[in-house]
Amino acid sequence: MSIVLGPNQYGKAENRVVRIYRDTLRHEIKDVTVTTTLRGDFTDAHTTGDQSRILPTDSQKQACYAFAKTHGIDQIETYALTLARHFAGGIEPVESARVVVDEHLWERVGDHDHTWARAGRETRTTAVTADATGAAWVLSGFKDLVLLKSTGSQFWGFLEDEYTVLEPTTDRVLATSLVARWRYATVDVDFGPVYDDVKAIMMRTFAELESLALQQTLYAMGTAVLEAYPQIAEMRLSAPNKHHFLYDLDRFGIENKGEVFHADDRPYGLIEASVTRDDAGPPGPAWMDALP
Repeated sequence: MSIVLGPNQYGKAENRVVRIYRDTLRHEIKDVTVTTTLRGDFTDAHTTGDQSRILPTDSQKQACYAFAKTHGIDQIETYALTLARHFAGGIEPVESARVVVDEHLWERVGDHDHTWARAGRETRTTAVTADATGAAWVLSGFKDLVLLKSTGSQFWGFLEDEYTVLEPTTDRVLATSLVARWRYATVDVDFGPVYDDVKAIMMRTFAELESLALQQTLYAMGTAVLEAYPQIAEMRLSAPNKHHFLYDLDRFGIENKGEVFHADDRPYGLIEASVTRDDAGPPGPAWMDALP
């Protein structure tokens, strides 16, 4: 029997990079968290401690900050793509690099030129992988997009067993903190406008669909996006069902006709789905967030 090194990777996690644009009296801000991951033949570092093929994680950190200045952060996808190609194409031992960026949004205080308040919205995300040949794979998406509709949602006709106590309903509150990621079939994309429109399509579908199940809602949202954007190959969606239970006010002699609810944060149903074109090309390493 012999013992061998299995899959491995290393990088610098959660670099907080804030870029202020001061080119005019009206400043602009980009606030991101960046994680870099490198893959390649790093066997000697593990088996003998030889670091000659290891680019320090500190060097990766410094590149994140340097590129924020030299290349700027316009769209997080282009920033991540530039970094990933720098590591994969310019560092000889590196066979592929993955850069994950979360953007933290800010809103101006009034119309002030250089004062902001943290926006209470979703977090925009990207994950870009590039290899030494110049090939690249781009995922875009968001997390923590909290949506709620007070009607237009049903849940009935479900399977029942001896432990089923849930009452069927044709009118319920539907709420979720949506996570969505989509894979582009190309990197030649105007990422910012596409992101805004994809989010708008998903929000509109959530609002307008008479939902018979959260599963149906996820599929409808993914389908609507793929129909609108042929350059998007597939979507992956995760939606915790943020339950709202009608609060019992009868004991106080108060009638509650679907007006007062207890918002229960856990446990919660977790609904996940992927929606894919039947002719979508292979995803390559796009979804490889972690080692097997």
